[in-house]
Amino acid sequence: MALEMAGPGATSTGMLPTLGTRSGGGGAHSRVGRRKGPLDDIYFSQLIPSLLIVILGIITIWSASLSIPEANFASHLAGVAIGLVAAVVVWRYDYRVLANMTTALFVLACVLMVLPRIPGLGVEGGLGMVGWVRIGPLRFQPSEPGKIVTIFLMAAACAQYNGKIETFRDYAKLCGTLLVPLLLILSLDLGTGLVIFFIGAAIIICSGAPRSWVLATIALIVLVAAFVIIESQIEGIPHILQEYQLKRLIVFINPDVDPTDDGYNLRQAMIAVGSGGLFGKGFGNASQALSGFVPEAQTDFVFSLFAEQFGFVGSIVLLALFAWMIFSTIILAMRTESIFSRLLLVGCVAMWTFQVLENVGMCLGIMPITGIPLPFVSYGSSSMVVQLVSVGLAQSVWRHRQKAA
Repeated sequence: MALEMAGPGATSTGMLPTLGTRSGGGGAHSRVGRRKGPLDDIYFSQLIPSLLIVILGIITIWSASLSIPEANFASHLAGVAIGLVAAVVVWRYDYRVLANMTTALFVLACVLMVLPRIPGLGVEGGLGMVGWVRIGPLRFQPSEPGKIVTIFLMAAACAQYNGKIETFRDYAKLCGTLLVPLLLILSLDLGTGLVIFFIGAAIIICSGAPRSWVLATIALIVLVAAFVIIESQIEGIPHILQEYQLKRLIVFINPDVDPTDDGYNLRQAMIAVGSGGLFGKGFGNASQALSGFVPEAQTDFVFSLFAEQFGFVGSIVLLALFAWMIFSTIILAMRTESIFSRLLLVGCVAMWTFQVLENVGMCLGIMPITGIPLPFVSYGSSSMVVQLVSVGLAQSVWRHRQKAA
């Protein structure tokens, strides 16, 4: 009865004030409420799985560096370190100042996509692709930071409609905004182009685009894709798809079409995944992936390397961490009042989800080979820095949540 009779300001023996409880009168509850500490600015539900995935990636690339000369472990650690610093900077930065800079973001996205085409800057990668840029000792892929810029661009453009796109003209305008940087990168890198497309499409759909318009757009995309594939197989005319891109799509349907190249790569990757069994062969014992049978085991087919060493159980743990990170970000987006902030999180989730599904799927033979890296795991500083920046962006949304417009 003493508890029922005591007023909100009572401090009798045996009674503890309720911390953090809302009070309309501003009495003792508001005075003794827990003060906001530095840890309150960290969204642990998303940060913890992200860092655990990074650690698993470090272990995987360490094992790769023992047998694969291209897997420079020191370079990988440097990429992680730079990415963590960049993530902290983004976490502390008030990202909302970019909400009204649509034109500047559009120009920056386009510049990043065409940068490898500038004479003296672009350098060749595998299969003759010119997707890298060299500035002095620095070599990186501009399309990787282009992913983050695209997220900001589409979020800023779509946030102007306050959650509902009412006219087809506005819908077409948003699609056109995405189409320009998309076409610029597709001619250089089909894999990155697919990521850019998925990011932009997810943001537009979550901006309140009518379902009928979205379905009509999907149907149009399917028709265009079919035309491109058919056109690229007709001899005697210029082809839209490069030969290796077309071959990868055909191999996805029938690996026996190209038994010595992409078909071989796919089969070896699947063998590596299967040979891991339930618990894997152990660290450094991936005889299939580390003996040269699986090409690009440290980048494109890194999931095969991981699965062979840590087996089905280890793979489930890795995928569970990705699911934890993604769904915690979705929950944050659902609780965020600012439309711009919400769409930024949608873009990050779309980027992570598509890359995980595509990279893991192509190692299992259920997705076409595209060369998309596995976030936080694949070797490559450009990708690692961008993925960690996206984590910092989600953390920044959490940090500024109480001040969001």
